[in-house]
Amino acid sequence: MPLIKPFAGLRPVPAQAANVVAPPYDVLNSDEARDRAKGKPWSFLHISKAEIDLPADTDPYDPAVYAKSAENMQAMIKSGILMRDAAPQYYVYRLTMGSHVQTGLVCVASVKDYNTNRIRKHEFTRPTKEDDRVRQIEALNAQTGPVLLAYQSQPDLDALLQQVASGTPEYDLKADDGIGHAFWVVSDPAIIDKLSRGFDAMPAIYIADGHHRSAAGSRVAAKKGGDENAMSQYFLSVIFPHNQMMILDYNRVIKDLHGLSKDDFLKRIAEKFDCVKVEKQCKPSTPGEFGMYLDGAWYKLNIHASLIPVDPVKRLDVSLLADNLLQPLLGIDDPRTDTRIDFVGGMRGLGELEKRVNSGEMAVAFALFPTSMEDLMAVADSNQVMPPKSTWFEPKLADGLVSHVLD
Repeated sequence: MPLIKPFAGLRPVPAQAANVVAPPYDVLNSDEARDRAKGKPWSFLHISKAEIDLPADTDPYDPAVYAKSAENMQAMIKSGILMRDAAPQYYVYRLTMGSHVQTGLVCVASVKDYNTNRIRKHEFTRPTKEDDRVRQIEALNAQTGPVLLAYQSQPDLDALLQQVASGTPEYDLKADDGIGHAFWVVSDPAIIDKLSRGFDAMPAIYIADGHHRSAAGSRVAAKKGGDENAMSQYFLSVIFPHNQMMILDYNRVIKDLHGLSKDDFLKRIAEKFDCVKVEKQCKPSTPGEFGMYLDGAWYKLNIHASLIPVDPVKRLDVSLLADNLLQPLLGIDDPRTDTRIDFVGGMRGLGELEKRVNSGEMAVAFALFPTSMEDLMAVADSNQVMPPKSTWFEPKLADGLVSHVLD
């Protein structure tokens, strides 16, 4: 049973691709999706966020939403907006955000290898979000949201993907946010074989983003049962070389100082960090360094080297901050459930941290150095999980470029 396989994708006809492709389902709320899809009858949001076509107070998890999603997909197929490729093939997908470029392979990945941890995880999942993806897949008999995977970069495979991407793309479009999405079809049997064999020789690949989608794919496969080589036993994926992927900082804001005065708080910090007030925004430049915004001023914090453990989870910057400051000083015991902490993606910049504190909504903000792909793979290889909100991947994969039908 191969690690990955080509598949016959369901995708937009080229003339309609720009009208179909949409942001991922989980980066927009219902109101934002409704506004984004206004006047765009073929936007994939009508499939991925079908509550936008129902009354405004509709629960996104209502059974009517999944039924509407299936109805909208069938309408787009019947109208000739979406087409199914005649034969299994791979696709190459290039994302461009400013000067950053990453080129990966669109395929379907083995549920069996996911279940046996050859496709490695680094996060826990939440049952509600898993259930949502299961219902969506079952309603459509298709997976529409790809799982973002990474492989340990290999020059021959990287070069082969670049070779495909040197040709004329099937689609080449720029989204509203300025992200470029280019897409090539790989139908040459020799290239398909090289790609399949190259990936099948790998001991492991890694989930970067999409733990709920992959878990849902596994659950649906178990329900369907049957031949382990059936297409239902694979889930839609895009795999990039690890060294082309970009993880941004995932920062923290806290509502109060847990009863400490500002002076006492700074004194306590100095027990475990070198703490220096700086004149401008402090964006960490190395692991173990943190920026802190407090009472209108920025501070640079460097954790004492003796406090950095060997364990791949405990040595993450998100863990160092949690274990040495957020928990003992600010009483944040469980960031998953504590309402006093919030998380700010790095795309929003350090100005967003200042805004949240200056408004009085939050008391203190922390800027972190981004988690590296090497750190992520080390955690996954050790069969551990990262703390919540450890990674923020950019750019995001689009929804609607290609879907995987479970036939």
